[in-house]
Amino acid sequence: MHDKFLKIAISEAKKGLQEGGIPIGSVLVHDEKILGQGHNKRVQDGSVVLHGEMDALENAGRQLASVYKASVIYTTLSPCSMCSGAILLYGIPKVIVGENKTFMGAEEHLRANGVEVIILNDETCISMMTDFIENRPELWNEDIGV
Repeated sequence: MHDKFLKIAISEAKKGLQEGGIPIGSVLVHDEKILGQGHNKRVQDGSVVLHGEMDALENAGRQLASVYKASVIYTTLSPCSMCSGAILLYGIPKVIVGENKTFMGAEEHLRANGVEVIILNDETCISMMTDFIENRPELWNEDIGV
């Protein structure tokens, strides 16, 4: 099932890139059904917080704690500290990461707090971010706070 939901997250990331933003997508899944999906919209919306995971959570709307605790979040890129904090806040027990070669997020923090983190190192995710970082380093550096 990883492929199905990761492909949707990749589609979201590509949508963000087509909109002039940063190509990171995410999908929140509960019982094999998508609750919310989204992509990084910092550029498009002038937002300081709408990373891919945050957009997927926002688009999922309010959920019961029991739903979050039985969900999986897919993300094309290793989640940053902010997104990892939201994952921990809502008790999401599993994160499927498309890749962590171009950016290593707060994976160890997630693991230290009981979250299962699975790294797929998907070639599409890696090449998409590698190309973006090469072509738009100033935007990427802004997104990661450099």
